[in-house]
Amino acid sequence: MKFVIQKNTFVDVLSKIQGLTGRKSNLAITANVLITASGSEITLMATDLETGFEGTYPAQIESEGSIAINSRKLYEIVRDFPSETININEVENRWIEIGNKNIEFHIVGMNPEDFPDIPQIEEVDYFDIAADILRKMIEKSLVIGPSDDKRAHIIGVFLEHIQTDDQNSLRMVSTDGSRLSTVDYVCRSETNVGLKDGVMIPKKGLNEVLKFLNTSGTVQMGLKDNNFIIKKDSEIIIIRLLEGDFPKYQDIVTKKDVNEIVLKKNLFLMMLKRMSILSSENYKGVIFNFLKDKLLVTSTNPDIGESKEDMEIEYDGQPIEVAFNPRYFIETLNVIEDENIIVNIINDEKPCIIEGEKEKDFVSVVMPMRI
Repeated sequence: MKFVIQKNTFVDVLSKIQGLTGRKSNLAITANVLITASGSEITLMATDLETGFEGTYPAQIESEGSIAINSRKLYEIVRDFPSETININEVENRWIEIGNKNIEFHIVGMNPEDFPDIPQIEEVDYFDIAADILRKMIEKSLVIGPSDDKRAHIIGVFLEHIQTDDQNSLRMVSTDGSRLSTVDYVCRSETNVGLKDGVMIPKKGLNEVLKFLNTSGTVQMGLKDNNFIIKKDSEIIIIRLLEGDFPKYQDIVTKKDVNEIVLKKNLFLMMLKRMSILSSENYKGVIFNFLKDKLLVTSTNPDIGESKEDMEIEYDGQPIEVAFNPRYFIETLNVIEDENIIVNIINDEKPCIIEGEKEKDFVSVVMPMRI
C-alpha cells in the first residue's frame, strides 16, 4: 500500500477520531485506525466496539492495500508534519514509512484482518436534519453528562418522536437521576422519523457525533438493525443502541400549580457562580430563599466558610426555602440562549423546571437536595 494525501484533509479526520481510538476496549487493535487505499481514495475506519466511523477521502494511490496503524501516533506525526502532503508507504512485515526526503518515520502496523467489523448498513430510511439543529440538540442533551451509574437510561439519551394534532417533533431526553432535560425539534408535518417507542443512544457515542457536525449544511439520520446512524457526505457514524426502558418522565416536565419567576439569565448565572465558589465534594448544595420580591442565596461550607447574595425578583407567593446543586443550574443556563429565563417552582420537595422566556424547545428539571 502506498499513497499521498493532503495534510489538511488527513489531520482533520484523524483529530476527530481520537475519542474513539483512545477509548479502552478489550481489543488492543481498536487503538488503531484502519486505512484502505483503493482507486483514487482512501477509506478510514475507527471503532470502540460500540461506535463505528467510516470516511472516504481523495488521495493519490500508487498501490492499493490495507493497514491498521496506531491512531494517536499517526495523528501526532501528521499534525506536526511540515509539508502540505503526506507520503505513506507500507513496506515489509507491516512496517509503515511516513515522510518525505527530509523526514522519515517508521512505525509498525497491525494485521488489518484483525480489525473488528463495522456494520455495513443498507436500505436505511434516512431523515434529513440541519447539522446545526442536531448539534444544538446533542449539546443540550449532553449538559447532563456521564456518571458512574451504568444503567441504560443514565448513560444514554432517549430519542423519541412526538406526534400531536398540530405538531410533529423529535425529542431527546437525558437524565442522571438528579435532573432531567428535554430538547425538541419541530419537524415538517409530513416527515416520517421512523421512531415508534423511542430508542436510547449512548451519550459517549453522541459526543463523537458532535465532532463531525458543522454549523451549516444537512445530515442524514436513521435507525436500522439496532443501530443509530448519522451520514454526512462521505462520512458515516454508526452507534449501537442501548437496551432497556427509559423511565416515564412526562409528569416531571409538566408545569402544574407552579410559581413562574422571570430572572435575567446572566445576572442569575454570575450569582450562582459566586455562590458555588465555596462548594466542595461534601458540601455541594446552596440554599435558595424565595421571598417577597427577593431571592436570597446562601452557601455554607464548615471547612471553608459561608457566603450570601440576594437579587430583586418579581415574586408575591409564599416564602420557599429549598436547596439545590448550583452546578446543575449553571450548566443549564450556559445552553439557554434567551436573555431571560423562567424558574418554575412549587415548594422545597417538588422539582424545579427551568426554561427560556421565549425559547421553549429546551426544558431542564432539577430535583431539590436534602441538607
